[in-house]
Amino acid sequence: MAIEPAYRVWSKASGGGRDGEVVSESGRIDLELRPPAALGGSGEGSNPEELFSAGYSACFLGALRATSKQAGSPVPDDSTVTVTVGIGKDPADGGFGLVVEIETYIPGVDEAKAKELADAAHAFCPYSKATRGNIDHTLTVRV
Repeated sequence: MAIEPAYRVWSKASGGGRDGEVVSESGRIDLELRPPAALGGSGEGSNPEELFSAGYSACFLGALRATSKQAGSPVPDDSTVTVTVGIGKDPADGGFGLVVEIETYIPGVDEAKAKELADAAHAFCPYSKATRGNIDHTLTVRV
């Protein structure tokens, strides 16, 4: 199955990659990048994991809203999604790998129903699809 994009955007990194700058096509993102202190950097800029967690959390919340509405159980307006991205050594090849923790907060909804809605969003979200089988995910639900 081929995806026909309805939207495309580019971003350009310059400098040292993790120690440089990233600018988006629109100019809305124009950030200095610095490795986090935990990886030996200054931590004085953003980093790829922070940007990935921001995009993933927004995309997942959109997927949660879309799939829950389609299921006839729209989530409350104050629902949130927090995505934590971790980076560490990959013992398989000595390089680095990522892990993702997705926490959904769906207040006022029965816990079993909230889990069902979060699972449906995880199956639907393009970020989840793109990383499935490549990154370990943990999905938790709070109500």
